[in-house]
Amino acid sequence: MDLDHLSTEGLHPQATGLHERSALDIARLISAEDAKVAAAVEEELPRIAAIIDLVAERLGRGGRLFYVGAGTSGRLGVLDASECPPTFGVEPEMVQGIIAGGEQALVRSVEGAEDDAEAGAWELEAQGCNEKDIVIGISASGRTPYVIGTLRWAKGRGIATAAIACNRPAEHDAYADVHVNVVVGAEVIAGSTRMKAGTAQKMVLNMVSTGAMIRLGRVRDGRMVHVRATNAKLRERATRMVMDTAGVDRKRAEAALERAGHNVRAALDILQE
Repeated sequence: MDLDHLSTEGLHPQATGLHERSALDIARLISAEDAKVAAAVEEELPRIAAIIDLVAERLGRGGRLFYVGAGTSGRLGVLDASECPPTFGVEPEMVQGIIAGGEQALVRSVEGAEDDAEAGAWELEAQGCNEKDIVIGISASGRTPYVIGTLRWAKGRGIATAAIACNRPAEHDAYADVHVNVVVGAEVIAGSTRMKAGTAQKMVLNMVSTGAMIRLGRVRDGRMVHVRATNAKLRERATRMVMDTAGVDRKRAEAALERAGHNVRAALDILQE
C-alpha cells in the first residue's frame, strides 16, 4: 500500500518538536491550519453545486441519498443524514448514512472494516438501492476499499454516484459521476484526517444536503419551515417562524400551529386562508 503520494498522509513542516511546545502554541498551529479549510472548499464550489443538483434531481423524483464511508468520514455521513428529518421534515429513509463496521463503528473504532470492498455494496443491495437513488462515497484519502467497492457496485448498476475526498486525484474518482477533491494538505498530526479533512468533509456535506433541500422547497427565506417541532425548543422556533413569516401575533401563530399539528408550512397555509 503506497501512501507516500497522499497529501493527507504527509508530515506537517511545523510539527517537529510540537510535543515540547505550550498548549497555546499547539492551539495556534491547529487554528492556523483550520483557517485554510474554507478556501480549499471554495475551490470546489462548482463541483459541489453539481452534486447538489444531482441529489435534488434524484430526491425530487422519489429517490434516496446514501452516504457511504468508513471511520470519521462514515460518521460524518451518518451525522448529516440523521439531521435531515428534524431539520427538513423528510422521512428518515430519504437520506441514509452507511458506515463500515455498522452502528458499533459510530461509537468505537472498527478499523479493519474499511478494507472490506464488498460490505458496502451488500448493505446497499439490502436497502434496495436502485437507479432512482444516488450514492455519495466519502473518503479523506480517496482510496478506501469499502468506499471504492460501493461506488463501483453502484456505478455498474446505473446508479448516480458522487465522491468526496481530500486528495487530488483520488482513486475513487473513477467511479463517480461528480467528484469533489478538497485538498487541505498535511495534518498537524500526520494522517489524522479527523482534523482538517474531517472539517472539510463536514462543510461539503452541509452544503450538499442543505442545498438540495433548499432546491426541493424544504426551506423558505432561510427558515426551516418543514421543521418537526418535537421538543420545546423546536416548538418555540416554529412559533417564531410563523409569527415572522405571516406577520401575526403569538396567539394566532400558536392557534394555527395547533390546528396544523405543529406543521409550520401547514400553519402558514391556514393563516393565508
